[in-house]
Amino acid sequence: MGVGVPAPDARASALDAETLRRDRLLASLTLIAGLGLALALPFALKAGAEFFLPVTAALVIAVALVPVLEWLERRRVPAALASLLCVLLFLAAANIALAAIIVPAAQFFRQLPEKIGQIQMNIKPLLDLYSSLNKYVDDTAMRLAAGGAEKMASVAQATNVPPRSLIELIASAAPTVFIQIFFGTLVVFFFLSGWTRLRRRTITSRSSFDGAMATARVIQDVVDDTSSYLGTITAINLSLGLFVAFALWLMGMPYPLMWGGIVALLNYVPYFGPIVAALLLALGGLMVFSDLWVALIPAFIVIGAHLVEANAITPLIVGHRLTINPIMILISLSFWGWVWGTPGALLAVPLLIILQTVIGAAGQPDIAGFLFEHGTLDHQRRRDERASRSP
Repeated sequence: MGVGVPAPDARASALDAETLRRDRLLASLTLIAGLGLALALPFALKAGAEFFLPVTAALVIAVALVPVLEWLERRRVPAALASLLCVLLFLAAANIALAAIIVPAAQFFRQLPEKIGQIQMNIKPLLDLYSSLNKYVDDTAMRLAAGGAEKMASVAQATNVPPRSLIELIASAAPTVFIQIFFGTLVVFFFLSGWTRLRRRTITSRSSFDGAMATARVIQDVVDDTSSYLGTITAINLSLGLFVAFALWLMGMPYPLMWGGIVALLNYVPYFGPIVAALLLALGGLMVFSDLWVALIPAFIVIGAHLVEANAITPLIVGHRLTINPIMILISLSFWGWVWGTPGALLAVPLLIILQTVIGAAGQPDIAGFLFEHGTLDHQRRRDERASRSP
């Protein structure tokens, strides 16, 4: 008899098994490489913050300005001129914000060393409720009043006048800050000027019609979601800031527009921003008013206005299209705040929206299915079950 030849089904099964093992090996290597990249990326972003931060901020700003660019281009404005107008519009808005917030804030908080005695007098009724903390606060206030006040006053006198515009800020800033601002502005301009060509090239480079349509849909969703979120939240925050400024003006609080600008800016940071704004207004009220409960009214105004905005106005306007899991927001805030500090916290939600849009279009990676349904752990479990059933 001749040597037996494997049956076709046996050869097909062996080939399928070999293909499965190869695919599993490649998938495992990809998963390991992806985990390594995910672990190394935060440290790389933090170490290279001088490069990655301005680039990321510029790209987010550029994406938010794309609807304005497209509106200008539909009116036959050349791409370069439209991009320049968008950049000038953003710089003008930044200059107005700087003039409305930074300058009066610097002037107001320079009075802090002189107001320590009044603040201590205002909060004394509360300190009486916590006698164990009274001595510590008194000693701290006395040290600040005795040693820190003269030092802070001399520093404030020696310090130059705070910048009144973006140009003065750039001129008085460190060379690194100037380079980052200039570099970020160039990134915004060149991104916008080449946006139409970049989108067309990205779509037409796909090898299939379905791929081109999917790419176009992802690009449009990223632009729409990011610009819609930033535009809507900016309008809401400005309205909130104007309401707070008007309320503070009615009660005689100095620099009401400054406080309204601080509230509007900090409201970009979910959860934590309004808390910081309320604490700052509580400090400002203690510096201005002599009665404790009157001094705390500005903080109560911010808290009440934020509760109405967060629970009624924002859900009504934003709707469910841009609803984000609160846990994901907290994780994003913690991550980007750790990587880049306050600028990272301001960018946390826009970056989360961009990532959520891209993942929603590409499909979420099924790591649990990889490990437990079609992976080696499931195979091992099945082998254990077969071994336990065998005699």
